Formats: sequence, C-alpha cells, structure tokens
Amino acid sequence: MFRTSPRALSRLLAVLAVVLVTVPISPANAMADPTTPKVTWAVQPADRNGPDGRRWIEHTLDPGQVVTEHLSVRNFSDSAVVFSLKAADGYLTDKGRFNMLPSNEKSVDGGTWIEVQEKVTVGAKQTKVVPFTITVPQDATPGDHPAGIAATVTSTGGTVAVESRVGFRVMMRASGTITASLAIDELSAKYTPSWNPFSGGTVRISYTATNNGNVAVTGAGQATVGELFGLTGQEIPAQVEEIMPGGDRAVDARVDGVWGLFRLRTTVEVTPAVLGGDPTGAEIRPASVTVTTWTAPWAQLALVVILGALVLAFRIITRRRRQRLAQLLADAREEGRTEGRKTTTVGG
Repeated sequence: MFRTSPRALSRLLAVLAVVLVTVPISPANAMADPTTPKVTWAVQPADRNGPDGRRWIEHTLDPGQVVTEHLSVRNFSDSAVVFSLKAADGYLTDKGRFNMLPSNEKSVDGGTWIEVQEKVTVGAKQTKVVPFTITVPQDATPGDHPAGIAATVTSTGGTVAVESRVGFRVMMRASGTITASLAIDELSAKYTPSWNPFSGGTVRISYTATNNGNVAVTGAGQATVGELFGLTGQEIPAQVEEIMPGGDRAVDARVDGVWGLFRLRTTVEVTPAVLGGDPTGAEIRPASVTVTTWTAPWAQLALVVILGALVLAFRIITRRRRQRLAQLLADAREEGRTEGRKTTTVGG
C-alpha cells in the first residue's frame, strides 16, 4: 500500500489547478475536479430558444452601441449545478489556441464590455439560456477587442481551489479605420551545407511576426534565398497563422536546394489578410525584411580540389611515363649504335 504525504498531495493538487485553469475555452464538454461529484457541461452561443449553431459570437459595433446576446449552459450531470458566469479579455496561446484571462487577472479591454449575471443554476440534464449585453465604450478605438465568456465550477481539494471552465470566444470589432499590418522582426537565416557535392544545402529561416495593426490577421507571402547576386535562388511559401492585435508568433521554415554560393540574401515578404468582419476599405500594410548570410560551398570546393589534384597527379604520372619511355628508347638507340660500331670494328 502506497502512502502520500500531505506535502506531496498539496503539490499534486497545485499542478492540477494549473492544468485545469489554463485549459482553452471551447464549446465542448468539461468535467470538474474528480474529488467532487461528476459534473460535465457545455456552453454555446444561443438565441432565446437555445443553441443556434454558432461556434462563437462575432459583431462589428459602433462606439456607444449596446447589443443583447445569449448563451446556453447545458448540464449533463445527474444533479443540479450552480455555475458562475464570467467574461474576460481574450488572447491566443503560444500554440495558437484561443483562451481568456484567468479569474485572478483583471481585464482591461473587450472583457469589460460584457455584462452577464454572476450565477445560473441548471438542473440535471437540463439547459438554461442566459442573456448578456455588450456595451461598446464611447471612446473605443477602431479594431478588434477579443473576449471570452464561460461557465465555471470551482471545487476545493485540501487548501487548493480548482476552477474548471468551458466557454467560447466573443469577437468584437469597433467600427472605424481598419489597419491590417504585420511586422517581421529578428529574421535569421542559417545555412547548413550538404556533404553530398551533387546536392544543395538547407537554409533554416526563423523570425517573429508581430501584429502591429488593430485587427486579427493571418499572413501569406514568400521566403526567397537568392544566390549569385540574384541570378539564381530558391523560393517557398511564407505562412503566418492567426495573430491578435498586439500579439506575435514565432515562425520557422526551411529552404532546400541552396548551394551556398558565398553571398546569400534571404528575404521574407508577408501580406496580412483581415480575419472576420468586412475587410472593405481596410488599410493593408505588407512586411518585407532581408538578411545577408556569407557562406561557402565547401563540399563542392572539396570536390574541385580533389578533381584538380587527380588531374595534376594524372598529368605528372603521364609525363613521367613519357619521359621514361623516351629515355628507354634513347638508351635502346644508343645501345644499337654501340653494337653497330663493335660489329664494324671486328669485320674490318
């Protein structure tokens, strides 16, 4: 039989708290802490009658505008559950998944625009529809103000409280001038040669794409590695996944078939595309950055040296053989002349 010390149990519960609180919100089922009765539930956008099939809520709103929306909370459990309803600023995780700020962090943007009742009680196997309002501040800046709204259950285990939540994103865009802009920073290009002299090497490209506009965007373009002052080169597509305003994303790519002919110019060009809403009239600001890398085609140079050495050795050996053959012929002629003189002297 294994025994767990109170200190070890506390650490385990702390780890579980971090895991559960940071689970990205989505319209899917959730389960509360296993130390409490089993609780599973789902949260989805809705109209007054129930879930309406939307995955998230999306609106373009004017400053000062007020909109009423609805969410549904479905309790799959065998007993009634009291859910806390919370809204908070939204963001993308490092893996590109949407999440909302945890309860211990204060919202300062879109999360403050949403007002919803604090709690709702949902009976066993039942669904409740709850209205909530979105109020856009009069001084709202144009662009996207992402948020999330969720139903949460808090359970306690010892001295640790675990908050489990399920919800969906609420994408709010304040009307005005829309700017889709990406900046490319920290571009680096590292060349790795192929030791097969008949095959090109690889350039590994890394950079940070930053959304310095005011709407969520993706990016599409190309990464080019030019050689011989642009006379030859390789090109691959450059793709940037969704980035929220003010967010950034690390991008890595590789370009194969590069010979490494001394001076490599690596250029990344990306054009942003507006996500959601009406992009008509949006100001699009592409990004283009170039970095120069100096290298050498060592495998090919080694092959040239080896071939040159072989040619030189062949020529030296051939010349020596010819010289030796010429010497042998000369010696034979001299020997013949000597024999001839001896024969003449004896006969005389």
